[in-house]
Amino acid sequence: MSMNNPRTIDHLVLPVADINVARSRYEELGFTVAPDGLHPFGTENCCIFFKDGTFLEPLGIAQRETCEEKALKGNTFVANDLKYRFRRGVEGFSHLVLKSDDAAADHKFYRQQGMSGGRPVRFGRRFETPDGKKGRVAFKLSFAADARSPDTDFFSCEVVDPPQVDRSALMAHDNGVVSLREVIASEVNPTDFQYFLQSFLNQREMDVDSFSMSFQTNNTTVTVMTPDGLQAYYGMAESEAERGMKFVAFVLAVSDMDAVESRLSAHNIDHYTRHHRLIVPPAEGQGTTIMFEKE
Repeated sequence: MSMNNPRTIDHLVLPVADINVARSRYEELGFTVAPDGLHPFGTENCCIFFKDGTFLEPLGIAQRETCEEKALKGNTFVANDLKYRFRRGVEGFSHLVLKSDDAAADHKFYRQQGMSGGRPVRFGRRFETPDGKKGRVAFKLSFAADARSPDTDFFSCEVVDPPQVDRSALMAHDNGVVSLREVIASEVNPTDFQYFLQSFLNQREMDVDSFSMSFQTNNTTVTVMTPDGLQAYYGMAESEAERGMKFVAFVLAVSDMDAVESRLSAHNIDHYTRHHRLIVPPAEGQGTTIMFEKE
């Protein structure tokens, strides 16, 4: 695989305790949330789509017995989700996902690099648009992992025969969000994970300083910061005792920062400002920190 073409981020998986609470929380934050989607292996989601082609996937448990059964039978996606909820709690930020044109080739590459995260998963599910249009979509997922980071998981996602659906209404958000700008993880020594991220993101070039390591993908930035860096830059308290990467925040670009701050204040949503970013700490239905900055 040539390292001259960095990969493209597709979406973020955000475990939640209750999909209805998550929907209410994200709507309160000013997002347009898609109708619920039910997976055949017991999980459900309510996605939030952006104009840059990325999206957020709040992920809930619809049928626990089904999830546990599928995990025991080798479904990597569900096994990862259950592992995360057991180790980190029922809400958070568990997966970073790449777009893929060939998930099978990705799986082969991950195996060759010694970074396979488990058996690929292929599945289909029904969907419904806000205007009532219904259809079916299928996916192929290939997983990568670094065993030193049991609380972060990675996969590539190939959409099989993508449905021709107009999502423009779902991409119009009252808070003015237009794109995913950055993904932030925490780790005591970020460069310990340099080679894994270089391979997964297909990007050798990186920016390194005493607080962080960053990679520019085709559409966003992936940054790993030390706990000291997170405290100094964003006032976020992360443990220095735990090793391994942990996803702790993501940054969204907005068209009007004043409008975002007005909405947060009007809804009494806890927030503060650091380094020209509006920061919303985790809350019920929102298991990770969200940052907003001007596009």
